Amino acid sequence: METLLNVMLIRFAVLAGCLVVAALLLFTVALTLKRRGKLDDVRRYTDPAVKAALRAAARRLEGRPATPRSRDRGGR
Repeated sequence: METLLNVMLIRFAVLAGCLVVAALLLFTVALTLKRRGKLDDVRRYTDPAVKAALRAAARRLEGRPATPRSRDRGGR
């Protein structure tokens, strides 16, 4: 039982460490882009992709198909 708890604790520690490293990398990239004055450009380019991803996630949670064409393939 102790071995299982140790494995679970190690797994949690590795996962938490990866999340911290990812957050630090994201913060560093955002800070670098802001200092160079390119953050607004990146925001403008990524905004449509983020909105599309959020719409797709909302459709998936509601149980609707991803695209209107996927409901009916037109006999193909």
